[in-house]
Amino acid sequence: MKTLFKTTLPAAAVPLLMALGATGTDPIAAEASAAASPDRPQAFAVCAGCHSTEPGQMRLGPSLAGVAGRQAGTLPGYTYSEALKASGLTWNAATLDKWLTSPQKTVPGTKMPFMGISDPARRKQVVDYLLTLK
Repeated sequence: MKTLFKTTLPAAAVPLLMALGATGTDPIAAEASAAASPDRPQAFAVCAGCHSTEPGQMRLGPSLAGVAGRQAGTLPGYTYSEALKASGLTWNAATLDKWLTSPQKTVPGTKMPFMGISDPARRKQVVDYLLTLK
């Protein structure tokens, strides 16, 4: 255990919290959200700081509930970049994998400030999890 932000957290949470600290996201809430589901892979923790998996719950990014089969940039209640709205992407295993490899290369002009998940195995865990969200 390591003490950070006057709260005792598992040592594994510290890198995530440090990374989220620069985004303005509440790191304690993000950590609680990342740990909320036993089916959620650890690799999803980097996503949970900005995205909810609850329908209709927006954060810095849109809710990921029901993302599979949805056309990119169309979830009501979230303001997407023009680039993502015009991308023509529909979220499935292949497009999610490509997106999570490098959002900015996949859709130049996206406003998602995320460098991507370089490890294919970790990326697959996240994609597989996203495809289960209803």
